[in-house]
Amino acid sequence: MTDHNTERTHGAAEPGRIPDSGKGVGLYKSRIIGTGSHLPEKLLTNADLEKMVDTSDAWITERTGIRYRHLAAEGQATSDLAFVAATRALEAAGLEAADLDMILFCTVTPDQPMPSAACMLQKKLGARQVMSFDLSAACSGFVYGLTVANQFIRTGMSKNILVVGAEILHRLVNYKDRETCILFGDGAGAVILSRAEPGQSSGILAEHMFADGNLGDLIMLPAGGSAIPFSQRVLDENLQYVRMKGREIFKNAVRTMVQGCQDAIGTAGLDIGEIDWLIPHQANIRILEAVAKYLGIPNEKVVVNIGDTGNTSAATLPIALDEAVRDGRIRRGQNVLLTAFGAGLTSGSVMLRY
Repeated sequence: MTDHNTERTHGAAEPGRIPDSGKGVGLYKSRIIGTGSHLPEKLLTNADLEKMVDTSDAWITERTGIRYRHLAAEGQATSDLAFVAATRALEAAGLEAADLDMILFCTVTPDQPMPSAACMLQKKLGARQVMSFDLSAACSGFVYGLTVANQFIRTGMSKNILVVGAEILHRLVNYKDRETCILFGDGAGAVILSRAEPGQSSGILAEHMFADGNLGDLIMLPAGGSAIPFSQRVLDENLQYVRMKGREIFKNAVRTMVQGCQDAIGTAGLDIGEIDWLIPHQANIRILEAVAKYLGIPNEKVVVNIGDTGNTSAATLPIALDEAVRDGRIRRGQNVLLTAFGAGLTSGSVMLRY
């Protein structure tokens, strides 16, 4: 593997480098060269939930589009799910773990507070002693992570970066709260973001990330941090579980994702008609349909798998992307728009040419 830390001359553009614009050294382009995903075998169906909480299959399907969710097995950690997805992404890219220059792990459910899930994954993969860290942006985690990784490649700091989105959310869900327990599942997705070679048109074209901490109380996990450390009170008051305000989330999710998509499309110099695929965060079928409608993107161009996965937070986008790549829907040269929102409230969109 080429030593990317060696000194370079900056006269002619180097392979994969965006030409110098006169304002400084040109930047490299980054492209996705491999994808992978993993869903645990155990399923939690709507029929199962009917026995646990006051709900019904028809009610859940109509309001969320979810039929079942995958649950990690007892003893499985988030990094275990990520290991499978990462291994598949490396295989698809034709790389080994030793080729990685960075591991960026997007999650709100790491194995433990420290060390990071990224370091746990680094060990399991047998990767080199490269920069490895977790990124916490909830359901927006993957687009945030892709944006951060893109900057390291564009500036020449890294050549191959593993970006993972993985969660085990069912352990943070109160199965007596029908507003949350019907939504969340477990899973992992991963991509290898790599420096583009000469003549390759694919790459990240634009990204727009946002956050509004004023709306942080719409989705939250109250306990487990420095503000409310674990105690008997936490267990008595169920503060260890996810809490959300569904109606307000819906309104803000649609607004922020539409705005982010419009900004990313405009920055990339494209119009709606040139978008081949929209992959929105798989949170709720009504949110997905509303975003597509406001953007003017037909349903046949929207990648939807929420019925089979539920909301897997930072893992939804890389899982959906991997599925669409592997089944042949997404092909090289197509314009793909990723968009998400999550607790924080965070939101972001990435426009890329696959």
